[in-house]
Amino acid sequence: MVSSWLDIKKRQPIISKMMMNSIAKGRISHAYLFQGDKGAGKYALAHMFAKSIFCQHKNGEEPCQTCRDCRRIESGNHPDLHIVKPDGASIKKDQILHLQKEFTYTGLESNTKVYIIVDADKMTDNAANRLLKFLEEPSQKTTAILLTENSQAVLSTIRSRCQIMSLHPLNPPKQLEEQLLKEGLSAASAKLMTIFTQNVEDAIEKSKDTWFAQARKLVVQLIEMLQHNKDEVPVFLHTQWMPHFKERNQLQEGLDLLLVFFRDLLQYHLEEHSKIVFVHQMEKIEASSMFWSMKNVTENLQAIMEAKRKLEQNVHPQLVMEQLTLQIQR
Repeated sequence: MVSSWLDIKKRQPIISKMMMNSIAKGRISHAYLFQGDKGAGKYALAHMFAKSIFCQHKNGEEPCQTCRDCRRIESGNHPDLHIVKPDGASIKKDQILHLQKEFTYTGLESNTKVYIIVDADKMTDNAANRLLKFLEEPSQKTTAILLTENSQAVLSTIRSRCQIMSLHPLNPPKQLEEQLLKEGLSAASAKLMTIFTQNVEDAIEKSKDTWFAQARKLVVQLIEMLQHNKDEVPVFLHTQWMPHFKERNQLQEGLDLLLVFFRDLLQYHLEEHSKIVFVHQMEKIEASSMFWSMKNVTENLQAIMEAKRKLEQNVHPQLVMEQLTLQIQR
């Protein structure tokens, strides 16, 4: 965990300056939405902000790190800081109801209360609506901090009640790509890895992962089958696709790879060949451009995004894939 605003400033200079100004001027909003990619430091920022709110011995904006409040936050035992995380695949209504119940009690240390909702985009509809009612009646001493990688999946009425803070990636894609090339990754692999992570070590590990390599092959097989052997797609899904993408998070990665292919296809139609990620599949992309028009490609991209949303809403994975492949077939 980071230990000071200076640490945060090195990683997120703009956001840290804005947050530090809010603390210094005592202008803390009742709700924040921190949006940014995985690894951008959303939780570390929320954690440091909570310390700055509770610490009674700050040096300017910096929490002292040694008082009772700081130590209890560090250990995860502060009674007036509540953290909500997905229970399984989603954050459920009962979790928000429990949070509201906790907030009906007087603060144990003071009247100040803070809650952090991790992966706020994974709230069920019922949970999101319950949270919205909570946000509509803010207490002067309550601060909500929502964290998400996908702010567009958060209810628009919730977003409108939050001060939105956008964190930039720790490694811009081009910079990360150059680092991976120096580490010995091929140009095609380096470009692909920047889509799935902003971390050099994670990217190198994923590039060596046999499961991920097989996932890439299955995506190409599915593309070919959708064009040439449509009748065999259901059997392929049952015997090869679903056994490989067993978990929901694995299937999300499979859909992400499918998104990459169709985005490449869109770039090909737009003659933006330098932006293509699957550069080693140029022949297949060229052939696919004869099969799917630009309009088809756009519709397919929307269908894949909808499939990803359905997965997050706990729709049965096999059904999601069957519906998606039917939509992609033209």
